[in-house]
Amino acid sequence: MGRLKKLKKIRIHREGTHTLAGSLLLILAINAALYFGLDCKVLFYVVLTISIIVYSILVNFFRCPIRFFGKETEKIVVAPADGKVVVVEEVEENEYFHDRRIMVSIFMSLVNVHANWYPVDGTVKLVKHQNGKFMKAWLPKEIMARQIAGAMARRIVTYAEPGEECYIDEHMGFIKFGSRVDVFLPLGTEVLVKLGQMTTGNQTVIAKLK
Repeated sequence: MGRLKKLKKIRIHREGTHTLAGSLLLILAINAALYFGLDCKVLFYVVLTISIIVYSILVNFFRCPIRFFGKETEKIVVAPADGKVVVVEEVEENEYFHDRRIMVSIFMSLVNVHANWYPVDGTVKLVKHQNGKFMKAWLPKEIMARQIAGAMARRIVTYAEPGEECYIDEHMGFIKFGSRVDVFLPLGTEVLVKLGQMTTGNQTVIAKLK
């Protein structure tokens, strides 16, 4: 029963349905062609094994756990993504706030969940897209969350709309195939994570606001 409950909390993200369906059809076509077109089946079994591994990675990449923070959210900043903390430093933020901020960056590898959650409750102030490379969502309480595409990530999706209410537990967006999310916090914020620490999206508390 416990295992069944756990399985019910995992689903495939809507951003992955078309990719997974198309990939499955392509894999089936390639393997069928090899199976019926080759006398020696060694190559077929090699390709089949590789296909299963690759498709399993894709399914794992697009999984979408159902998570609820379940605690008091006042002045709390939660991790917007699964991954590893790669930056905790004071920086000059020159695109929106034009002042110094504490930046916490979380890197997502191919094995991480790539859904992104809102790090705080509040109202979206501005959503800005630049050159097809990254998406930024500015959130309330003087918090900025930035989705950044990496070398392999060619598509970022954000669900944030200016003026709408946003809450912890809701998805902010999705980044396909590896990248990172930056969170810019006001100076004086108590940062609760360290470099190298692993985070769980919508679960790990990364900071407490003043």
